[in-house]
Amino acid sequence: MRFTAFDVETPNSRNDRMSAIGIVLLEDGQIVERFYSLVDPECRFDTFNIALTGITPQMAAQAPTFAQLWPQIRPWMENTVLLAHNAPFDMAVLAKCLRDYGITWQATAQYACTCRMAKGCMPQLPNHKLDTMCHYLSIDLQHHQADSDAMACAQIFLRLSCAADIAGYTRTYDLRGMRTLPVGKYR
Repeated sequence: MRFTAFDVETPNSRNDRMSAIGIVLLEDGQIVERFYSLVDPECRFDTFNIALTGITPQMAAQAPTFAQLWPQIRPWMENTVLLAHNAPFDMAVLAKCLRDYGITWQATAQYACTCRMAKGCMPQLPNHKLDTMCHYLSIDLQHHQADSDAMACAQIFLRLSCAADIAGYTRTYDLRGMRTLPVGKYR
């Protein structure tokens, strides 16, 4: 089975544009490919986000826009279960970028949240934030760097998928409605 772990960084509190994306492709329980790019969000940056991610407007200005990058990343996102840590956030940013750039893609996407999986598999931990999980599982992390966060998500998934029934954690995201559909509901 194929899974694609991804993480996005955003330039401001609106969380409707990306300033970076990291992608890790998993096939048959193995990490097989990685991708990373800064993204020109074509909007303002908040000081908080710059401090959090280290991505400045000057750095992003040299990067492709989401619309320019989409043809390259689209194949990674199709015919797969998307994975993210706190997945509703990353799925919403993806959906908003598709909407804002007028990109027509599939109506829904299957996804699983490694944070939710961790809560189910390791309820004894004080929290299930990405940095907490990485510390507990001895996974290297450069937090809030999209490539590192995506790789950490992939590694958490590989460790938890042995203990968890992935089907029980898979959800459907309505990309046009920008929401997770209730279990059993499909459009």
